[in-house]
Amino acid sequence: MASRKSLQANRANGDKYSVLLPTYNERENLPLIVWLLVKYFGESGYNYEIIVIDDGSPDGTLEVAEQLQKIYGDDKILLRPRAKKLGLGTAYIHGMKHATGNFIIIMDADLSHHPKFIPQFIKKQKEGDYDLVSGTRYLGSGGVYGWDLRRKLISRGANFLTQVLLRPGASDLTGSFRLYKKKVLESLVERCVSKGYVFQMEMIVRARQLNYTVGEVPISFVDRVYGESKLGGNEIVSFVKGLLTLFATT
Repeated sequence: MASRKSLQANRANGDKYSVLLPTYNERENLPLIVWLLVKYFGESGYNYEIIVIDDGSPDGTLEVAEQLQKIYGDDKILLRPRAKKLGLGTAYIHGMKHATGNFIIIMDADLSHHPKFIPQFIKKQKEGDYDLVSGTRYLGSGGVYGWDLRRKLISRGANFLTQVLLRPGASDLTGSFRLYKKKVLESLVERCVSKGYVFQMEMIVRARQLNYTVGEVPISFVDRVYGESKLGGNEIVSFVKGLLTLFATT
């Protein structure tokens, strides 16, 4: 828990953090992830907003988000839904248009990313004035919990292949828990052509091309609590294709 003095300093520093939460069928997870975000931002004193980008979830995620907005206020919870599932990259573009923060945090809404790491991301960013800070499962105290051997092998293999082919200068390429300077994220998204699982990896590769600085914070990744995992055979095939395309074009 931060001291009162550090809370006041955090509130006074002028930075604002916009959390982009793309959702699809996350009605069970959304109340808990929002509560945790409010808790950890409240304890650390940083100014924030949470932007929920729901892609037409049939399970009623948007209705749950509307209830959360009533609880926490429309200055903290912004709803920016879309009619149907249009992909992660476009969800970030859509969310950024509505973000009023000078920093953007991207994370999954399925509880695999714990908001308790966000103050560490912010601290790391300030230490080195990094353009982006990425959560890593593969350094220090980082790790993965709840995955079977197949998922672990796929993730490790994807990461190893990427390191060999692209030498990106970061240890976790496929993770999607990151803090960006807003202007940096805008310039990266403009250049990215990938969809799905490859998108996060391309963001780091493009960042290296543009000489943006990357900091890393070890995180524990927990497999989703409710609902179906979205990684299937098609995702793996598209990842390999995307990796080879990046290798050929960067």
